[in-house]
Amino acid sequence: MSNAKLIGPVLPNIPWEERSHGCDEVIWRSARNPIITRDAVPDANSIFNSAIVPFKGGFAGIFRCDNTARDMQLYAGKSKDGIKWEIGSKRIQFRCEDDEIGNFVYGYDPRVCWLEDRYYITWCNGYYGPTIGVGYTYDFKTFYQMENAFLPYNRNGVLFPRKINGKFAMLSRPSDTGHTSFGDIFYSESPDMIHWGHHRHVMSPVGGWQATKIGAGPTPIETSKGWLLIYHGVLTSCNGFVYSFGAALLDIEKPWKVIYRTRPYLLNPREYYECVGDVPNVAFPTAALYDPPTRRIAIYYGGADTVTCLAFAKFDELIDFIKENSL
Repeated sequence: MSNAKLIGPVLPNIPWEERSHGCDEVIWRSARNPIITRDAVPDANSIFNSAIVPFKGGFAGIFRCDNTARDMQLYAGKSKDGIKWEIGSKRIQFRCEDDEIGNFVYGYDPRVCWLEDRYYITWCNGYYGPTIGVGYTYDFKTFYQMENAFLPYNRNGVLFPRKINGKFAMLSRPSDTGHTSFGDIFYSESPDMIHWGHHRHVMSPVGGWQATKIGAGPTPIETSKGWLLIYHGVLTSCNGFVYSFGAALLDIEKPWKVIYRTRPYLLNPREYYECVGDVPNVAFPTAALYDPPTRRIAIYYGGADTVTCLAFAKFDELIDFIKENSL
Protein backbone atom coordinates (compact mmCIF):
# COMPACT_ATOMS: atom_id res chain seq x y z
CA MET A 1 0.00 0.00 0.00
CA SER A 2 1.20 3.49 -0.85
CA ASN A 3 2.42 5.74 1.97
CA ALA A 4 1.71 8.89 -0.06
CA LYS A 5 -0.50 11.58 1.48
CA LEU A 6 -3.42 13.20 -0.33
CA ILE A 7 -3.28 16.97 0.14
CA GLY A 8 -6.45 19.04 0.11
CA PRO A 9 -9.69 19.79 1.97
CA VAL A 10 -11.92 17.00 3.25
CA LEU A 11 -14.92 16.06 1.12
CA PRO A 12 -17.15 13.78 3.24
CA ASN A 13 -20.03 13.83 0.73
CA ILE A 14 -17.93 12.75 -2.25
CA PRO A 15 -20.04 10.77 -4.76
CA TRP A 16 -19.14 7.15 -4.17
CA GLU A 17 -20.02 3.58 -5.08
CA GLU A 18 -18.10 0.51 -4.02
CA ARG A 19 -16.93 -1.96 -6.64
CA SER A 20 -19.54 -4.36 -7.87
CA HIS A 21 -19.06 -8.01 -6.93
CA GLY A 22 -16.36 -9.62 -9.05
CA CYS A 23 -14.87 -6.34 -10.30
CA ASP A 24 -11.09 -6.11 -9.94
CA GLU A 25 -10.45 -2.95 -11.98
CA VAL A 26 -8.37 -0.14 -10.45
CA ILE A 27 -10.95 2.32 -11.77
CA TRP A 28 -14.57 1.18 -11.89
CA ARG A 29 -17.66 2.75 -13.43
CA SER A 30 -20.76 4.04 -11.69
CA ALA A 31 -23.74 1.71 -12.00
CA ARG A 32 -25.79 4.85 -12.70
CA ASN A 33 -23.88 5.81 -15.86
CA PRO A 34 -24.46 7.88 -17.80
CA ILE A 35 -25.28 10.32 -15.01
CA ILE A 36 -26.02 13.30 -17.31
CA THR A 37 -27.70 12.99 -20.68
CA ARG A 38 -28.98 15.51 -23.23
CA ASP A 39 -32.33 15.62 -21.40
CA ALA A 40 -30.79 17.84 -18.70
CA VAL A 41 -30.89 20.94 -20.94
CA PRO A 42 -33.60 21.97 -23.42
CA ASP A 43 -32.42 21.85 -27.05
CA ALA A 44 -29.26 19.94 -26.11
CA ASN A 45 -27.78 17.49 -28.57
CA SER A 46 -25.20 16.29 -26.02
CA ILE A 47 -23.69 17.12 -22.62
CA PHE A 48 -20.18 15.80 -22.06
CA ASN A 49 -16.53 16.62 -21.23
CA SER A 50 -17.64 18.73 -18.26
CA ALA A 51 -15.96 19.89 -15.04
CA ILE A 52 -17.21 19.48 -11.45
CA VAL A 53 -15.97 21.01 -8.16
CA PRO A 54 -17.14 21.08 -4.52
CA PHE A 55 -19.24 24.18 -3.81
CA LYS A 56 -21.01 25.32 -0.62
CA GLY A 57 -21.61 21.86 0.79
CA GLY A 58 -22.66 20.49 -2.58
CA PHE A 59 -21.20 20.67 -6.07
CA ALA A 60 -21.08 23.03 -9.04
CA GLY A 61 -19.98 22.50 -12.59
CA ILE A 62 -19.33 23.94 -16.02
CA PHE A 63 -20.79 21.78 -18.75
CA ARG A 64 -20.13 21.38 -22.43
CA CYS A 65 -23.56 21.46 -24.04
CA ASP A 66 -23.74 21.20 -27.81
CA ASN A 67 -27.19 22.30 -28.97
CA THR A 68 -29.26 20.92 -31.83
CA ALA A 69 -27.68 23.45 -34.18
CA ARG A 70 -24.39 21.82 -33.04
CA ASP A 71 -23.07 25.03 -31.50
CA MET A 72 -20.45 24.22 -28.83
CA GLN A 73 -21.35 26.13 -25.67
CA LEU A 74 -20.71 26.28 -21.91
CA TYR A 75 -23.43 26.04 -19.26
CA ALA A 76 -23.34 26.23 -15.45
CA GLY A 77 -25.07 23.84 -13.05
CA LYS A 78 -25.34 22.80 -9.41
CA SER A 79 -25.99 19.60 -7.52
CA LYS A 80 -26.46 18.50 -3.92
CA ASP A 81 -24.91 15.07 -4.40
CA GLY A 82 -22.81 15.25 -7.59
CA ILE A 83 -25.20 12.86 -9.32
CA LYS A 84 -28.48 14.72 -9.91
CA TRP A 85 -27.88 18.04 -11.63
CA GLU A 86 -29.78 21.24 -12.31
CA ILE A 87 -28.16 22.89 -15.31
CA GLY A 88 -29.12 26.37 -16.51
CA SER A 89 -31.28 26.65 -19.61
CA LYS A 90 -29.01 29.25 -21.26
CA ARG A 91 -25.30 29.33 -21.92
CA ILE A 92 -22.88 31.28 -19.76
CA GLN A 93 -22.56 34.95 -20.72
CA PHE A 94 -19.04 36.01 -19.75
CA ARG A 95 -18.34 39.62 -18.79
CA CYS A 96 -15.21 40.79 -20.57
CA GLU A 97 -13.49 44.18 -20.68
CA ASP A 98 -12.23 43.55 -24.22
CA ASP A 99 -14.97 43.15 -26.82
CA GLU A 100 -12.67 41.30 -29.20
CA ILE A 101 -11.70 38.63 -26.69
CA GLY A 102 -15.23 38.51 -25.29
CA ASN A 103 -16.82 37.91 -28.71
CA PHE A 104 -18.04 34.35 -28.20
CA VAL A 105 -17.48 32.03 -31.15
CA TYR A 106 -17.49 28.64 -29.45
CA GLY A 107 -16.39 27.04 -26.21
CA TYR A 108 -15.91 23.42 -25.23
CA ASP A 109 -14.23 20.92 -22.88
CA PRO A 110 -14.02 23.11 -19.77
CA ARG A 111 -12.00 22.54 -16.61
CA VAL A 112 -12.66 24.24 -13.26
CA CYS A 113 -10.06 24.84 -10.56
CA TRP A 114 -10.38 26.46 -7.12
CA LEU A 115 -7.28 28.64 -6.87
CA GLU A 116 -6.64 31.11 -4.04
CA ASP A 117 -9.93 33.02 -3.85
CA ARG A 118 -12.02 32.02 -6.87
CA TYR A 119 -12.99 29.30 -9.29
CA TYR A 120 -10.95 29.59 -12.48
CA ILE A 121 -12.39 28.16 -15.68
CA THR A 122 -10.30 27.12 -18.66
CA TRP A 123 -11.78 25.87 -21.90
CA CYS A 124 -11.12 25.48 -25.60
CA ASN A 125 -12.08 28.92 -26.87
CA GLY A 126 -12.64 29.98 -30.45
CA TYR A 127 -10.34 32.87 -31.43
CA TYR A 128 -9.15 32.42 -35.01
CA GLY A 129 -8.89 28.76 -34.16
CA PRO A 130 -8.96 26.81 -30.91
CA THR A 131 -7.00 28.24 -27.98
CA ILE A 132 -7.20 28.28 -24.18
CA GLY A 133 -9.86 30.61 -22.81
CA VAL A 134 -9.52 31.72 -19.18
CA GLY A 135 -12.23 33.08 -16.90
CA TYR A 136 -13.41 32.93 -13.32
CA THR A 137 -16.42 33.04 -11.04
CA TYR A 138 -17.06 33.36 -7.34
CA ASP A 139 -20.62 32.04 -7.26
CA PHE A 140 -21.35 30.20 -10.54
CA LYS A 141 -23.84 32.94 -11.36
CA THR A 142 -21.63 35.74 -12.68
CA PHE A 143 -18.68 34.89 -14.91
CA TYR A 144 -15.71 36.98 -15.99
CA GLN A 145 -13.48 36.35 -19.00
CA MET A 146 -9.78 37.19 -19.08
CA GLU A 147 -7.23 37.16 -21.87
CA ASN A 148 -6.74 33.88 -23.71
CA ALA A 149 -3.71 32.08 -22.30
CA PHE A 150 -2.04 31.21 -25.61
CA LEU A 151 -2.09 31.83 -29.31
CA PRO A 152 -4.07 29.40 -31.43
CA TYR A 153 -3.74 26.49 -31.71
CA ASN A 154 -4.08 24.84 -28.35
CA ARG A 155 -6.39 22.59 -26.35
CA ASN A 156 -6.72 20.91 -22.95
CA GLY A 157 -5.62 23.83 -20.78
CA VAL A 158 -5.55 22.57 -17.18
CA LEU A 159 -4.51 24.73 -14.21
CA PHE A 160 -2.67 23.50 -11.14
CA PRO A 161 -4.60 24.18 -7.89
CA ARG A 162 -1.87 26.33 -6.34
CA LYS A 163 1.07 28.45 -7.42
CA ILE A 164 4.31 26.60 -8.07
CA ASN A 165 7.47 28.48 -7.14
CA GLY A 166 5.38 31.65 -6.88
CA LYS A 167 3.78 31.35 -10.34
CA PHE A 168 0.43 30.20 -11.68
CA ALA A 169 0.91 26.97 -13.64
CA MET A 170 -0.93 25.28 -16.49
CA LEU A 171 -0.69 22.19 -18.67
CA SER A 172 -1.79 22.37 -22.31
CA ARG A 173 -1.63 20.50 -25.60
CA PRO A 174 -0.48 22.61 -28.61
CA SER A 175 -2.31 21.49 -31.73
CA ASP A 176 -3.30 22.73 -35.20
CA THR A 177 -6.35 23.94 -37.11
CA GLY A 178 -8.04 20.57 -37.45
CA HIS A 179 -8.78 17.51 -35.35
CA THR A 180 -5.12 17.12 -34.51
CA SER A 181 -3.51 13.78 -35.24
CA PHE A 182 -0.58 14.58 -32.94
CA GLY A 183 -0.04 16.15 -29.54
CA ASP A 184 2.30 16.42 -26.55
CA ILE A 185 1.59 17.85 -23.09
CA PHE A 186 3.48 21.03 -22.15
CA TYR A 187 3.83 23.03 -18.92
CA SER A 188 3.63 26.84 -18.76
CA GLU A 189 3.64 29.39 -15.96
CA SER A 190 2.48 32.95 -15.39
CA PRO A 191 2.98 35.71 -12.80
CA ASP A 192 -0.52 37.13 -13.31
CA MET A 193 -2.71 34.58 -15.17
CA ILE A 194 -2.34 36.73 -18.31
CA HIS A 195 1.27 36.50 -19.51
CA TRP A 196 2.36 32.90 -19.99
CA GLY A 197 5.86 31.58 -20.58
CA HIS A 198 8.59 29.29 -19.21
CA HIS A 199 7.20 26.56 -21.46
CA ARG A 200 8.51 23.07 -20.71
CA HIS A 201 7.82 19.73 -22.37
CA VAL A 202 6.12 17.21 -20.08
CA MET A 203 5.47 14.08 -22.12
CA SER A 204 4.76 12.72 -25.60
CA PRO A 205 2.69 9.90 -27.11
CA VAL A 206 4.50 6.61 -26.69
CA GLY A 207 2.54 3.81 -28.36
CA GLY A 208 -0.48 1.61 -27.88
CA TRP A 209 -3.54 3.35 -26.40
CA GLN A 210 -1.59 6.64 -26.20
CA ALA A 211 0.21 6.45 -29.54
CA THR A 212 -1.39 9.35 -31.44
CA LYS A 213 -1.81 12.16 -28.91
CA ILE A 214 -2.26 12.82 -25.22
CA GLY A 215 -3.82 15.60 -23.14
CA ALA A 216 -4.21 16.58 -19.49
CA GLY A 217 -7.53 15.69 -17.90
CA PRO A 218 -8.74 16.88 -14.46
CA THR A 219 -6.96 19.45 -12.30
CA PRO A 220 -3.80 17.71 -10.99
CA ILE A 221 -4.15 16.29 -7.48
CA GLU A 222 -1.43 17.22 -5.00
CA THR A 223 0.15 14.38 -3.04
CA SER A 224 3.24 14.07 -0.85
CA LYS A 225 4.90 12.07 -3.66
CA GLY A 226 4.09 14.39 -6.57
CA TRP A 227 1.21 15.66 -8.69
CA LEU A 228 -1.25 12.94 -9.66
CA LEU A 229 -2.27 13.65 -13.25
CA ILE A 230 -5.09 11.75 -14.93
CA TYR A 231 -4.76 12.19 -18.69
CA HIS A 232 -6.30 10.93 -21.90
CA GLY A 233 -4.50 9.13 -24.68
CA VAL A 234 -5.57 8.44 -28.25
CA LEU A 235 -5.01 5.41 -30.44
CA THR A 236 -5.61 5.65 -34.20
CA SER A 237 -7.38 2.44 -35.11
CA CYS A 238 -8.54 1.22 -38.52
CA ASN A 239 -11.93 2.65 -37.55
CA GLY A 240 -10.77 6.04 -36.23
CA PHE A 241 -9.60 7.53 -32.93
CA VAL A 242 -10.05 5.67 -29.62
CA TYR A 243 -9.83 7.78 -26.41
CA SER A 244 -8.83 6.07 -23.15
CA PHE A 245 -7.25 7.39 -19.97
CA GLY A 246 -4.31 6.65 -17.73
CA ALA A 247 -2.35 8.49 -15.04
CA ALA A 248 1.07 9.87 -14.24
CA LEU A 249 2.93 11.21 -11.23
CA LEU A 250 4.76 14.52 -11.81
CA ASP A 251 7.49 16.13 -9.72
CA ILE A 252 5.96 18.45 -7.13
CA GLU A 253 8.24 21.47 -7.80
CA LYS A 254 9.13 20.76 -11.43
CA PRO A 255 5.91 19.28 -12.87
CA TRP A 256 7.44 18.92 -16.33
CA LYS A 257 9.46 16.02 -14.91
CA VAL A 258 7.56 12.72 -15.04
CA ILE A 259 8.23 10.30 -12.17
CA TYR A 260 5.86 7.49 -13.17
CA ARG A 261 3.43 7.02 -16.05
CA THR A 262 1.07 4.14 -16.79
CA ARG A 263 1.91 1.88 -19.68
CA PRO A 264 -1.56 0.21 -19.71
CA TYR A 265 -4.69 2.34 -19.70
CA LEU A 266 -6.85 2.64 -16.60
CA LEU A 267 -10.19 2.91 -18.41
CA ASN A 268 -11.04 2.54 -22.08
CA PRO A 269 -14.31 2.62 -24.05
CA ARG A 270 -16.17 -0.63 -23.64
CA GLU A 271 -19.66 0.20 -22.35
CA TYR A 272 -22.40 1.19 -24.81
CA TYR A 273 -22.44 4.84 -23.65
CA GLU A 274 -18.70 5.08 -24.38
CA CYS A 275 -18.79 3.21 -27.68
CA VAL A 276 -22.04 4.52 -29.19
CA GLY A 277 -22.72 8.23 -29.67
CA ASP A 278 -21.75 11.23 -31.76
CA VAL A 279 -18.09 10.18 -31.60
CA PRO A 280 -17.76 6.46 -30.89
CA ASN A 281 -15.10 5.00 -28.61
CA VAL A 282 -14.37 7.93 -26.31
CA ALA A 283 -13.67 8.04 -22.55
CA PHE A 284 -12.46 11.60 -21.85
CA PRO A 285 -11.68 12.58 -18.20
CA THR A 286 -12.17 16.23 -17.19
CA ALA A 287 -12.75 16.40 -13.41
CA ALA A 288 -11.78 14.55 -10.24
CA LEU A 289 -13.09 14.90 -6.69
CA TYR A 290 -11.18 13.41 -3.76
CA ASP A 291 -11.45 13.04 -0.01
CA PRO A 292 -8.10 12.80 1.83
CA PRO A 293 -9.37 11.05 5.00
CA THR A 294 -11.08 8.20 3.12
CA ARG A 295 -8.64 8.36 0.16
CA ARG A 296 -11.51 8.08 -2.29
CA ILE A 297 -11.47 9.58 -5.79
CA ALA A 298 -14.42 10.19 -8.13
CA ILE A 299 -13.64 10.90 -11.79
CA TYR A 300 -16.05 12.57 -14.23
CA TYR A 301 -15.57 11.78 -17.89
CA GLY A 302 -17.28 12.22 -21.22
CA GLY A 303 -18.67 9.17 -23.02
CA ALA A 304 -18.72 9.02 -26.83
CA ASP A 305 -18.86 12.85 -26.98
CA THR A 306 -22.50 12.54 -25.95
CA VAL A 307 -23.00 11.97 -22.21
CA THR A 308 -21.29 12.59 -18.86
CA CYS A 309 -20.17 9.59 -16.81
CA LEU A 310 -18.62 8.85 -13.44
CA ALA A 311 -15.97 6.39 -12.25
CA PHE A 312 -14.23 5.69 -8.94
CA ALA A 313 -10.82 4.77 -7.56
CA LYS A 314 -9.06 4.25 -4.24
CA PHE A 315 -6.00 6.45 -3.96
CA ASP A 316 -3.60 3.83 -2.63
CA GLU A 317 -4.55 1.29 -5.27
CA LEU A 318 -4.19 3.90 -8.00
CA ILE A 319 -0.75 5.06 -6.87
CA ASP A 320 0.46 1.48 -6.53
CA PHE A 321 -0.84 0.65 -10.01
CA ILE A 322 0.93 3.65 -11.55
CA LYS A 323 4.24 2.69 -9.92
CA GLU A 324 3.99 -1.01 -10.73
CA ASN A 325 2.93 -0.46 -14.35
CA SER A 326 5.08 2.53 -15.32
CA LEU A 327 6.75 3.04 -18.67
